[in-house]
Amino acid sequence: MKRAVQLTAIAGVAALALAACAEAPEEEPGGNGGETTATTDFQPCIVSDQGGFDDKSFNQLSFEGAKQAADELGADLIDVQSQSESDFKPNMESLVGQNCDAIVSVGFALSATTIESAKANPETHYIIVDDAADADFDGETDAENIKPLLYDTAQAAFLAGYLSAGYSESGKVGTFGGQPFPTVTIFMDGFKQGVEYYNETKDADVEVVGYSGGEDGAFTGGFEANQTAKTTAQNIIDQGVDVLLPVGGPIYQSAIAAIKDSGRDIALIGVDADFYETDPSTQPYVLTSILKKMDVSTHDAVLAAGEGNFDPTPYVGTLENDGVGLAPLHEFEDKVDPALMTEVEKLEEQIISGEVEVTSYLEGQE
Repeated sequence: MKRAVQLTAIAGVAALALAACAEAPEEEPGGNGGETTATTDFQPCIVSDQGGFDDKSFNQLSFEGAKQAADELGADLIDVQSQSESDFKPNMESLVGQNCDAIVSVGFALSATTIESAKANPETHYIIVDDAADADFDGETDAENIKPLLYDTAQAAFLAGYLSAGYSESGKVGTFGGQPFPTVTIFMDGFKQGVEYYNETKDADVEVVGYSGGEDGAFTGGFEANQTAKTTAQNIIDQGVDVLLPVGGPIYQSAIAAIKDSGRDIALIGVDADFYETDPSTQPYVLTSILKKMDVSTHDAVLAAGEGNFDPTPYVGTLENDGVGLAPLHEFEDKVDPALMTEVEKLEEQIISGEVEVTSYLEGQE
């Protein structure tokens, strides 16, 4: 069975001392409220990373995909939300105790907990979003009942970087992240490569502020929308950028606050979801979003499990299989040169064909 590539520097993220059971969520964003409406014996479940299922991004997309699959199967989705890392293990145990047939764990931070639970419950199917479940780094998923859902967002971020470089009037674009995990830096790496490709093909000199590669960049130390995230964004803005890519869930909210305070026209690049659709407050600022279509892949994996076709083979979303992509320009459509968008569309075809190479930690896994 094909196995996914290892994720470096992640094994310790969720391997904390876990305690104190967390409370189940209150109808966010669409729990079943305890009502029994199921018409099937299959029981799908989902546990969030920190931030909850209404984060307008990572957790929310995964929830929506699982909920859609549950509805199609005639099942009631059981969902529990994590407020901190100490919630992961008790939340997982609570789902096992409710006889879940398939459990979706959202995010690489849940990797250790997912692996532990999967080994202890081999008859249960596990679907982990954005992690290879490879704690021993041997290139194979650590339990045969785990299906990893991975996304080569570097490909879509490459397009966003090229677009941003062509859109920028200042010749400076910026990016910063929550923490330097591979699932964060993959966006920043792709973005940087796209800017560099623009410079190479256009004989330009657009600068990327805030990231030089690997762990060498601006990181907030977490994934909360707080003063640290706002200050990080402000420091990059002060260097003259007119496009900004914040990578890490709600930290984009702090970036927008910094943009507002700057009084300048600075375009924002969203991640995971189309921010224009999921958070209308971003609409005046969002040039585009780098899409990680977790709703689609989560839906497909849960549906397959419910239909008796669970396949633990790792899924990798790419431009070719429409697992990643760019959102529409929306209100920026009239602000972007149509010729630039034509170049971006051609570039997408070249990445899919292999004519243009985008490097990432998932390279070769498609």
